[in-house]
Amino acid sequence: MTLEVGTKAPDFKLPTDNAGELSLSDLKGKKVVLYFYPKDSTPGCTTQAQGFRDLKDAFAAENCVIVGASKDTVKRHDNFVTKQELNFQLVSDAESDLCETYGIWQEKKMYGKTFMGIVRTTFLIDEEGVIQKVWPKVKVKGHVEEVLDAVKAL
Repeated sequence: MTLEVGTKAPDFKLPTDNAGELSLSDLKGKKVVLYFYPKDSTPGCTTQAQGFRDLKDAFAAENCVIVGASKDTVKRHDNFVTKQELNFQLVSDAESDLCETYGIWQEKKMYGKTFMGIVRTTFLIDEEGVIQKVWPKVKVKGHVEEVLDAVKAL
C-alpha cells in the first residue's frame, strides 16, 4: 500500500532517541517532514540527516518539524544523534509497523540479490495531518533543499 497526496497520514506512536516517544497527532498544527531512511550511520543516510540538521532552522521558520524514521533501535538512534549532532527526532520502527503502514517496506535488489528493505521516501504532511507531497525512491543529493522549497510553497 502506498499513500498518496491528499490522504490522511496514518498516526503512529513510537519510541524516539533520548528515551522519548512521539506520535504524529502530537504534531498537529505543524507541518511535518517524515522521512524514511534505511540505516543509521551509513553514508547516504548520514548525508541526508546532516542536510536536515543543517537546514532545521529554515524548516522551523516555516512551522515545520523534521522526523526521521528507520528500523534501527533507540540505542542506535542515540549513537547516531550524538555522533552527527542531530537536532530533530528519530523514531524507531523496530517492528516495521510504520514502514508497512506507509508502504515503504518493499522488495529491493542489490548486486543481484533480492531482499526486503526500506525504500528511502519522504512525506510532507500539512498542519491538519494530510499528505501534501511524497518523494519516493529519494536520491540524497539536493533532496533536503527540494523538500524545504515544497514546505515554503505550502
